[in-house]
Amino acid sequence: MSLSRGQFAGAIGAAALFLCVVLAVTPLIGSSDATLARALAGESPDYEILFGVRLPRVLLAALAGGALALAGVIFQALLRDALATPFTLGVSNGAALGAVVAICFGLRTIGGVPALWLCALIGALTTMWVVVGVATEGRRMSSFTLLLTGVTINSICMAVILFLHYSAGLTQSFAIVRWLMGGIDSPAPLTLVLLGAAVGLSFVLTMWKANELNLLAVGEEWALTRGVNLGVLMKFAFLLGSLLTAVVTSMTGPIGFIGLLVPHGMRLAVGADHRVLAPVSFLVGAGFLALCDTAARTLLAPAEIPVGVITATLGGPFFIWLLRSRRASVWM
Repeated sequence: MSLSRGQFAGAIGAAALFLCVVLAVTPLIGSSDATLARALAGESPDYEILFGVRLPRVLLAALAGGALALAGVIFQALLRDALATPFTLGVSNGAALGAVVAICFGLRTIGGVPALWLCALIGALTTMWVVVGVATEGRRMSSFTLLLTGVTINSICMAVILFLHYSAGLTQSFAIVRWLMGGIDSPAPLTLVLLGAAVGLSFVLTMWKANELNLLAVGEEWALTRGVNLGVLMKFAFLLGSLLTAVVTSMTGPIGFIGLLVPHGMRLAVGADHRVLAPVSFLVGAGFLALCDTAARTLLAPAEIPVGVITATLGGPFFIWLLRSRRASVWM
């Protein structure tokens, strides 16, 4: 599916409008009765609820959703597989292992940084280092070896996680299960700024390589004959997608389906050109996770549902519907 320049701008504009509406509406939804007028007037507790709790949480959900969707686009191009996700190559389970270790050892903070975040990030980065080392032969990285290595690392990390979970006490066991379900809390302003800068830079780098990702998605031989430095591009794509996954997972826990559902759905809607697929997936992924988190904190209020449960519950049936719709359109 090829889009004209006007359709290109229209698709991005529609996705941006969707995200803007979500960001404007979702902070106003919650179990507490808080109004925008009173919050803008600085009245308490409306001001604290909207601008101190809900808005930062919505922004974190949007950044996380956009980052996971963008990582999904990158990994699907890298592996040339529409079923690839940000968690396919072991980075997510590496982060999960780091977080589980922090929980089991009762670590709170390390150098003023939440130990859960730091250990999860260290686990993800270690996994990245191992995968790159195993999958690289000389200056060449094989996508097949990369996939096999990622799947193997996933299995190893999950085995260690299960052992630690089995050995943990009741309180630690509950904390492990809760973290592995994925969840979003209201972050500090500095955390949002740093995450926003990291995600924004990753988005710019992805758009910079969009044409080369188009060639890579067709095939390695095709990319080589078009002058692409395949080894550099594959390492770049893997590291960029992995870093996005690592940073987000360290803060929110593993949140599934965003990196699979959104890129694949947008590919059906706007085509496979990464110059439009990447930004549209980023914007729609951001809005989708913000909506899912709003549902997670309101459906059973004052209790909360882990947002990973919401994304899986919504994502599974919707993904099946997309596949059936696509198959029906082919036969009509």
